[in-house]
Amino acid sequence: MADAQEVKLERFLQWLQLNKVELRGSSIKYSGSNKGFGIFSSNDVCDGILLVVPLDLIITPMRVLQDPLLGPHCRAMFEEEEVDDRFLIILFLMVERLRKNSSWKPYFDILPTEFGNTLWFSDDELSELKGTTLYQATDLQRQKLQYLFHEKVKKLAEKLLTLDGCPESEVSFEDFLWANSIFWSRAQNIPLPHSYVFPKSSEGQEPVSDESAKKDTTVASKSGEDTVWVEGIVPGIDFCNHGVRATATWEVDATGLTTGTPFSMYLLSVGEVPIHSGEEILISYGNKGNEELLYLYGFVMEDNPDDYLMVHYPVGAIQGIAFAESKSQLLEAQKAELRCLLPRTLLKDGFFPPCMPRIENNDKCPSNSISAYSWSGQRKMPSYLNRLVFPEDFLTALRTIAMKDDELYKVTSLLTELVGPGGQRQPSDAEVRAAIWEACGDSGALQVLVDLLNMKMTELEEGSGREENDAELLRSARSIDNSVDYQSKCDNNGTKENKLLSRNRWCSIVYRHGQKQLTSLFLKEAEHALQLALTEGN
Repeated sequence: MADAQEVKLERFLQWLQLNKVELRGSSIKYSGSNKGFGIFSSNDVCDGILLVVPLDLIITPMRVLQDPLLGPHCRAMFEEEEVDDRFLIILFLMVERLRKNSSWKPYFDILPTEFGNTLWFSDDELSELKGTTLYQATDLQRQKLQYLFHEKVKKLAEKLLTLDGCPESEVSFEDFLWANSIFWSRAQNIPLPHSYVFPKSSEGQEPVSDESAKKDTTVASKSGEDTVWVEGIVPGIDFCNHGVRATATWEVDATGLTTGTPFSMYLLSVGEVPIHSGEEILISYGNKGNEELLYLYGFVMEDNPDDYLMVHYPVGAIQGIAFAESKSQLLEAQKAELRCLLPRTLLKDGFFPPCMPRIENNDKCPSNSISAYSWSGQRKMPSYLNRLVFPEDFLTALRTIAMKDDELYKVTSLLTELVGPGGQRQPSDAEVRAAIWEACGDSGALQVLVDLLNMKMTELEEGSGREENDAELLRSARSIDNSVDYQSKCDNNGTKENKLLSRNRWCSIVYRHGQKQLTSLFLKEAEHALQLALTEGN
């Protein structure tokens, strides 16, 4: 690590100590160019508590609204719902970083200034994602952030900096994008004690100032005290990197009985195997696919067991189908879903279960409940029901879209018979679904699904070629590094540094290769289900 980074780290550690953060069984060290700083075990601790952070240090919307500089200017916007909780935190991050005499400077100085998420990709790098959902999402989010910056952020931030004694400050879009990336890569949803968020006044009344927290859901905690879920950034704990096998987790200690520090958040070692001194402490960011990992955090995992495919029917296309108005009413009546996530784990219960690494997820295949089918027994129950991996909510929408004129007439007759003369009651969404199943079966819906998946594969391949081409690019990159152990060049996130591909291009190829692979596997499932449906008259 360069001398400048060492100086920044030392100042940050002093800042943590000044703010009563306790590094009990851990230390913060440089973790490599891909991940920046990380948290490492420094010694054996009998109680497993590695780091303790007072809740007063957490950056939350309530902190922003109470800030002497930002609070008065943000409160009106927030109460009129012009901005949300996340906007408040992002604005705080950006303004505090630009202030000349911010008390947060040691923390901001050690935060990353470069990001691997797709919002920071160059045009050439982003072109590697053409045809993917992430390509479209990145383009739309860039436009949204640009609009928000020019309409609300820039003038407000420059006004705040002028009030702070920096009249010549000019805020750039990159400043806003930096704060946005810090928030999305580091914020956590934290169950804060109700008594901490809403402390009693001397008269026993709760203060009315923390409107932000009042918008969040309140639930009962294990200790019996209500908790309020609030998004926030926890300096110190936010340096924990992601690992497939997490070695630590975090908890909130309201009473101080666990850590000795009331109203604190602490890092706790987990698992049967103890963390050895010098080993990096890793937490889990959740069961996220490569699309989400790359979009939020800027890394991917090869053979990610939590990868998924997004499939949707274009809303605008409904207006172009036969009997569009009637079908739209039926879609609304059954609360139909026009999009679905297809996790890789669903395939293990399908017709062609692949050999999949490390499946620890206990998710079952989508609920295709028998009760949703024919009430009169006129349509035969499909033999493939328990092998169908596609969500029923999505299939019932596709049944409606694929409906022929005679089937639409039959659905109308069944529902009229059900509700009685004069429409004495409205049919439930389950009854509408059952009527559509009885009239239509599955073959029409599965044909639409096959068409959607074929279209998705075409879009993916138009952007970057076939799945085999991506696999060859990844193999070539590995072969160039044969002189160095391949695994030793992968960080704990699974992101690969190599001589052939830049980090961003490597991540893009891993992600899009996984999307093509999943599309191919789910297409095979849909085509087989379609053949069975046609054979069985469904």
